[in-house]
Amino acid sequence: MNFGILLSRSEALDLLAEAGCAPNVIEHCKAVARLAGEIAKKIKNTGREVDMELVEIGALVHDLGRCRTHGIEHALEGFRLAQKKGIDPRLAEIIKRHIGAGLSREEAINFGLPDDDYFPHTLEEKIVAHADNLLMGTKRISIEERLFLMKERGVGKEAILRTSLLAREIAVAESAETER
Repeated sequence: MNFGILLSRSEALDLLAEAGCAPNVIEHCKAVARLAGEIAKKIKNTGREVDMELVEIGALVHDLGRCRTHGIEHALEGFRLAQKKGIDPRLAEIIKRHIGAGLSREEAINFGLPDDDYFPHTLEEKIVAHADNLLMGTKRISIEERLFLMKERGVGKEAILRTSLLAREIAVAESAETER
């Protein structure tokens, strides 16, 4: 299977800068990559398969679309940019699926996005989405703080529940023992 180009760390950072991402966006992406790496390492230590490189690079480029917009559509913009650059489709999917704990088709349409699947499916996609939920800029916040902010911003109950369930799924994965 041809996966396309899996960028190095420096290439990912160059891509963000060349696309026109602001320095604070790039710093946020670095923070998400650090946290996602910590989460992935904990999960890997339980014996589960995790593509550590994909997590790190996916986290670095997850906000690529913020070079064009800071609205919810930044995920789709970043996805399109990644596709245009011929970047590994797994990275493009991380970019597209990192909003909260994903968007249903109905939510996507309500936001003016194409009717598509925006839910994180792979473990790597879920790790990046969760790590992003735990950061405001470069400041670490708790999942409870994220859920509170979502409620304050009028985010729907289903999206808030999905974000809570994703956090629980990751917490279980971080602490799970492999069966022997």
